[in-house]
Amino acid sequence: MEAAEDQHKDSGGSSVISYLEIVDVQSGERTVIAEFQALIEAPNWLKDGNKLIYNRQGRLYAFDITTRESKEIDSGFAVHCNNDHVLSPDHAHIAVSHHTREDGKSRIYVLPTSGGRPELITPLGPSYLHGWSPDGSTLVYCAERGGQYDIYTIPATGGLEVQLTDTPGLDDGPEYSPDGRHIWFNSVRTGLMQVWRMNADGSEQTQMTFDESNNWFPHVSPDGETVAYLTYRKGDVAPGDHPANRNVEIRLMPSSGGEFRTLVQLFGGQGTINVNSWSPDGKRLAFVSYRIV
Repeated sequence: MEAAEDQHKDSGGSSVISYLEIVDVQSGERTVIAEFQALIEAPNWLKDGNKLIYNRQGRLYAFDITTRESKEIDSGFAVHCNNDHVLSPDHAHIAVSHHTREDGKSRIYVLPTSGGRPELITPLGPSYLHGWSPDGSTLVYCAERGGQYDIYTIPATGGLEVQLTDTPGLDDGPEYSPDGRHIWFNSVRTGLMQVWRMNADGSEQTQMTFDESNNWFPHVSPDGETVAYLTYRKGDVAPGDHPANRNVEIRLMPSSGGEFRTLVQLFGGQGTINVNSWSPDGKRLAFVSYRIV
């Protein structure tokens, strides 16, 4: 839920190489489709199945999987975007979390995916976007209000925000299920960061993972059957932190609950899968891994 440029440098000032990868969710086969001598983060998959959107140094880029070329998306004044960006259901628009000039806090804006002027949605900051309802009407996000981070919704065209969680401790990473009935999120309320699910109105908040790890950013597959999420080992990080430069896993679990399986082990963390990166056909995931040089 933040910009991560500084997190990817060690105390000696070393820099990062980013690998944009795709993994087959059945076989686990990984394919590096691009290497960047810079920090990139958080790929979204476009509906055509051939393009990915990622952020780099505050700006958004569209990557063509066939040509292996990137093109900057014109985001107007929103040039301090972090890794919390989400596409509308029809992919005509993208919502971004941009750190505004007046106070440096992240606020949510919406602009055309092809580029254009951003429109402010959340006047209050900090607000970190994570999900867009399947009917296109509502955004769901993590926000700090009065010193506490909770889950909120707001109309996608702006309006009054609605608070859905109020349990002490960080709640983050909210995302709608494809049928719009549930919001998945991660919460530290039980001591470790775990994956949770609630009804779209905030009721029936239910813990879905119970292992001795810290689990972040649940992303539901297009068919609603599988949830991918990022796992840090217990003891590697504080439960409420999701830093860069750690040995982490991408895990899969049934959306009904049950046993997980590890899909990928990698060096990453912050920036790897902050937003939903399932392919439209549900057969692949895009993610970013890193190497410090």
